[in-house]
Amino acid sequence: MHRKLVVGNWKMNGNLHQLGEIAAIAKAARKAAGVDVALCPPFTLIAPAVARSNGLAIGAQDVHAAEEGAHTGSVSAAMLKEAHARLVIVGHSERRAENHETDADVRAKADTALRHGLQAIVCVGESETDRAARDHVAVVTGQLKGSLPEDAHEGELVVAYEPIWAIGTGNVATPDDVAEMHAAIRAALVERFGERGGRIRILYGGSVKADNAAAIFAVEDVDGALVGGASLTAAQFVPIIQAAAG
Repeated sequence: MHRKLVVGNWKMNGNLHQLGEIAAIAKAARKAAGVDVALCPPFTLIAPAVARSNGLAIGAQDVHAAEEGAHTGSVSAAMLKEAHARLVIVGHSERRAENHETDADVRAKADTALRHGLQAIVCVGESETDRAARDHVAVVTGQLKGSLPEDAHEGELVVAYEPIWAIGTGNVATPDDVAEMHAAIRAALVERFGERGGRIRILYGGSVKADNAAAIFAVEDVDGALVGGASLTAAQFVPIIQAAAG
C-alpha cells in the first residue's frame, strides 16, 4: 500500500479572493492521516498560496524545459523554486492538445523539474477514439515510455492517468477500466525503473468528486487522485481528501 496523494489542479481559475479556500483545505489536510495533499494554482497565485498554505504543498501546472531564455510567457523551474513551489504537473492532456506538446517535450520538462528538486507529476491518457479502437493501453504505455524522465525514484516522480474523455465531462472510468490501465502503467514503471517502479505513485484523474472518490481509491494501484474542478473549493475538495484517508 502506498501513501495516498491527492493533488488539486486549479487550471486557469482562481484569484487572490480564493486564498481562504487554500487555508481551509490546508487545515483539513493536516487532519487527514496517511494522505499527502497538494494544490497547483495558476502561476500568479503560487507565492501567495504558499504564504497561506500552512505547510500544504503548493505546485505549478507547467514548467519550461529550458533554464532561461527568450521564451515569452513561460516560467522556469528556478522561478518556481524561488516562489517555493514543491511540485509541477507536466504533460497534462490540455497542454498536449492545446499547446501541441509531444512526449519528448514532456520528458524534457520532467527532467528539468527533477534537476531542480521539484516533484514531477507526469500525465498520460487516451482519447475516446483510442478507447473505442481498443488501442487505449498501447497509447498510454507508449506515452509513458516517451514522457518518463531519464531516471527518478519514488519521491521524485508521480504518474497521473487521466482518460481525456473523462476530464471535465462528468464521465468517470469504471473501476475495471481504471484497474486495467493502472496495472499496465505499473508494469511499465517496473520495466523501466525496476523495483523502484513498484513504489512510484499512480494517480487517477478524470471527473473525480466526493461521490466517486472512495470507489476510485479502492481500486488496486490507485495511489491517489489528480482533481480538477472539485479542488477549487474546500467544500468539494475536503471530502475527497477524507475519502483518501479512509
